[in-house]
Amino acid sequence: MKSTALTKIHESLGAKMVPFAGYNMPVSYEGVNAEHETVRNGVGVFDVSHMGEFLAIGEQALELLQKVCSNDISKLKVGGAQYNCLPNNEGGIVDDLIVYRIRENEYLLVVNASNIEKDWEWISSHNEFGVELKNISDDFSLLAIQGPKAIEAMQSLTKTDLSAIKFYNFEVAPFAGIDHVIISATGYTGSGGFEIYCHNDHAEQLWAKVFEAGKDFGIKPIGLAARDTLRLEMGYCLYGNDIDDTTSPIEAGLGWITKFTKDFVNAEALKAQKENGPERKLVGFELTTRGIPRKDYEIVDADDNVIGVVTSGTMSPSLSKGIGLGYVKTDLAKPDTEIFIKVRNKSIPAKVVKLPFYKA
Repeated sequence: MKSTALTKIHESLGAKMVPFAGYNMPVSYEGVNAEHETVRNGVGVFDVSHMGEFLAIGEQALELLQKVCSNDISKLKVGGAQYNCLPNNEGGIVDDLIVYRIRENEYLLVVNASNIEKDWEWISSHNEFGVELKNISDDFSLLAIQGPKAIEAMQSLTKTDLSAIKFYNFEVAPFAGIDHVIISATGYTGSGGFEIYCHNDHAEQLWAKVFEAGKDFGIKPIGLAARDTLRLEMGYCLYGNDIDDTTSPIEAGLGWITKFTKDFVNAEALKAQKENGPERKLVGFELTTRGIPRKDYEIVDADDNVIGVVTSGTMSPSLSKGIGLGYVKTDLAKPDTEIFIKVRNKSIPAKVVKLPFYKA
């Protein structure tokens, strides 16, 4: 079991620790609902140092990334970030990731912790361009400082105008007394904020300074359980649940990051699927009576025929109702379509809804 540079701090704060993607990670501190509320209305901090980081460096780095990624990376300027996925040859997804353009010929790829080795091997296997690839995952820490008060709470730690960093853009600047920190206006909560990348050697200093700066704003540490409820309320996909090696980006509603203006792995098959329409789609749904949907619960129609499966589900802390994501046959994917979720052999009524569930 791996630890992050901040594991001892989490333990000293009384965090409930669980194994996650091979790491010993904090799942909660004071409880999911309270932590969720902190991020939606104030500011909270996640240690997401388990995420993987690769560098792609060289004159043909763009060519390599254009080949393995679904989105059009040629649109990415220095200082910009882009949500992406790595298609496989069978119509599924190797992983979803964020690509940062650090310099003209240098890119940072941030991948899911559970897929670090798989992604590294996949990208390397397509590197016929002589691009220098570096796996720096074990050397860097990552804090996600999220919530509507994040800018105000963190501004004292840097001379960079945080309010001027647009969504999915970043600056490399001094932060919390540490030089060359990546300050990225990204996150997976839907409540604004930043993701801060630094070397492991500076992680404890970063954590301490962040909490010192945020104390007047009610800043709190947040665990992975609240991260999951926050992302689900936004309808964001979680790899291993809503997308995986068997789900296509077209089925998953990720057509917006699948650009057929260039060639990439399995582009022709995915283009045909988009033109013909997929047989199933990932949808959001809300229960219309009491109940909590969970991953792998069956989705059925009024006649109890299985029409799909729940990929993510929870009791929404913000909406106080059961919500979830799941794949259903395309003809049942329209908003307001009635479906049923099998909860302990009971068919609980639900309806398909337009994402996101939570609207600020």
